[in-house]
Amino acid sequence: TDLRPLDILSEAVPAGGPARGMRVFQVQGVRGFQLSASRPRALGFPASRLFIHCDRFPEEFSIIVTLRALRRPAKVSAAGRARRGHGARPVPARALPQRNEYIFTLMVEESPSVLVGLRYAPDKLHFLFWSQERAGGWQTRVTFPNVSLSDNQWHTLVLAVSGQSFSLTVDCSIPKDVVVETPFPASLSVRRANFYLGNRRRRKGVFTGLLRQLVLLPGADATPRICHAVNFKVATLSVPSVLQDVPARPVSNEVLKYPYEADMKVTLGARPRCSKQEKAQFWFNASRRGLYLCNGSTWVSMLEVQHRLDYVEEYQNLVTNSETMGIEVFTIPRVGLFAAMANRLTPPGSAIYRWTDGKFVHYQNIPTYQAQSWKYFTIGKKIFLAVANFEQNERGQEFSVIFKWSRRKAKFITHQRIATHSARDWEAFVIEGEAFLAVVNHREGNNHNIDSVIYRWNPRTGLFETNQTIPTSGAYDWEFFTIGPYSFLAVANTFNGTSTKIHSHIYIWLSGSFQLFQSILTFGAADWEVFHIGDRVFLAVANSHSYDSGTPAPSNFYAINSTIYELNITAQMFVKFQDLLTYSALDWEFFSVGDDSFLVVANSFDGFTFSVNSIIYRWQGYEGFVAAHHLPTVGCRDWEAFHTAEGSYLFYSSAKEPLSKVLKLKTT
Repeated sequence: TDLRPLDILSEAVPAGGPARGMRVFQVQGVRGFQLSASRPRALGFPASRLFIHCDRFPEEFSIIVTLRALRRPAKVSAAGRARRGHGARPVPARALPQRNEYIFTLMVEESPSVLVGLRYAPDKLHFLFWSQERAGGWQTRVTFPNVSLSDNQWHTLVLAVSGQSFSLTVDCSIPKDVVVETPFPASLSVRRANFYLGNRRRRKGVFTGLLRQLVLLPGADATPRICHAVNFKVATLSVPSVLQDVPARPVSNEVLKYPYEADMKVTLGARPRCSKQEKAQFWFNASRRGLYLCNGSTWVSMLEVQHRLDYVEEYQNLVTNSETMGIEVFTIPRVGLFAAMANRLTPPGSAIYRWTDGKFVHYQNIPTYQAQSWKYFTIGKKIFLAVANFEQNERGQEFSVIFKWSRRKAKFITHQRIATHSARDWEAFVIEGEAFLAVVNHREGNNHNIDSVIYRWNPRTGLFETNQTIPTSGAYDWEFFTIGPYSFLAVANTFNGTSTKIHSHIYIWLSGSFQLFQSILTFGAADWEVFHIGDRVFLAVANSHSYDSGTPAPSNFYAINSTIYELNITAQMFVKFQDLLTYSALDWEFFSVGDDSFLVVANSFDGFTFSVNSIIYRWQGYEGFVAAHHLPTVGCRDWEAFHTAEGSYLFYSSAKEPLSKVLKLKTT
């Protein structure tokens, strides 16, 4: 064998395509074979085709399998079936008996015994082998318990065998090791033996799922060769050519060489996630009248009516409880689209509005204390909304509050209070499957140089607990983003007590905590906005004003450049890409219309008046961002872009009057 991988699955596939009894299906963007139970012998081939130079099975080896096992439907009792006709809920019976299904077997002609085989039940995996010398000619079974494969997901298994030691690795997790009394035979003859895919030469016990990879690697533990891939669940050592991936868009009108069937799903509504798991699924965007295909990382337009931004029109004037410091637009699944307004005045607090018949309508009032911003996030099926309170409550206590959505009451109710210091902003994010929530503390009394805090969700208590503190200076904003496998958190430092000309910092997650990655000189930084255009990554800072007690005053504190930075992969840092003149900028918002990308800035004050134009900049490639639309605003504090079935909108809040505006983007 020369220790080369022996591809059992490929050997069973003729050069012209799948054999009879094999159908190709594509599920979750990954292809596999579905095997027929009607002709089990047709799914076999002589072992001599793999063991060309030697008719002995290797003494030490690994078996690599990639499969998708089906979840068995729950069984319903007879009483439950009888009651269905009367509108009652079905009564579950006892659990279905475990069914053994064979992944492969190696059997001698005209003998019912299995020389080598692999079979699974819903919660365990069995490795079978025949040892004539030791166990009196009986079959030995090595069982790996607590192996859950029947979940309709792809999994890659690596079974390493050496003497009495057997090791199973599932999706590159911690290996399960078993030592048995009977070792794998040192000299197992495969003369006149056949491999059978998904069966033991009978219809009973046929594998019902999808099989993508089945490889025998003699003389080595294959785990190191498999567990370096990005997606462990479909890691590949050798896969038949008929199952290999094809481009998301065909390069020509050529008919597919190997036709396949797909588990096709078309998602409607808001933009869904696109990852390896959603690969080859479709999304229909009703507002853009477009059909998109997930290629494993991004949605690729397959059919779309391309729109271009023509002009912006006033759509709704929303009278608010008081001046609004921030807006959070979010969607609660199966409930609707909402907007939470961070209102300045304590009574009556802040308001939540619901999108009803094409307009925002008041939905709920929540007590807040000079609220600065809201953050919507989810943990599993739980839905939360956190408010950053700037002032103390009636009892002199300074808390920011996390509210939880009550499905029964259809309202947000108090979940957890967290002590904060003139909080400006919350940021929610997930790293390595754990949920975090970071608060920006602006100042404590007159001291602006204080710690901001990152909290970690404790699933046992259902509460956030302090995980890390980071020194900040009059901070205004957190911005979390990821680049490849790396997670970053940028803080906008505004004022250190004497100057706004200070460094804001970008932190990177390493070894379980955030560590300094890069420092950037900013001028009263109020906001960071990260965005992608193609493969390029940008980070824009909103500089609000330039003040330094130790230097002469400039002619205008507020007319100042805000800067867009671009990630330089070679230098491993963000470098200046473009300066844009802004007027006490407090927020950036990135959005797209068709294939065009835009940035809108919240200009709040020009040194003389709060009635200042905020500007929409259009991405012009080599020219960078170019001013396209000038929007009259009053003390503009925040922008939010959102989409509905009726079209695309911009929503801005005013920190100087109790009036916010929804603007509609008119396209051609």
